[in-house]
Amino acid sequence: MRIREFQIHIWNIYKKHDSRRGVENTLKWFLSEVYEFTKAVEKGDLNSIREEAADVLAWLSSVLNLLGIDLEGAALDRYGRGCPKCNSIPCKCNYRDKPGKDVECITKNQL
Repeated sequence: MRIREFQIHIWNIYKKHDSRRGVENTLKWFLSEVYEFTKAVEKGDLNSIREEAADVLAWLSSVLNLLGIDLEGAALDRYGRGCPKCNSIPCKCNYRDKPGKDVECITKNQL
């Protein structure tokens, strides 16, 4: 199953509930699943990690369905040509150990 097919599948299963819940409350459910995924990773329980990863993808799909955004298309637009900063595969950007830091990349013009 492709990402787009999965997103449609989730819509077919949950469109009534997601539509009633709305974007804001569906986003809260998504965030709670990200938290559960984080806890599963911290515990190292591979079965729980697998289950929570699927839940994260399902709830992300629900949020994006309500917003009319195609996840597969968005992912390909952003990452289809490699790193979105340096356009390379593998990424040639300097390593960052924390999110939020400025990204310094070697661009294709500098190679």
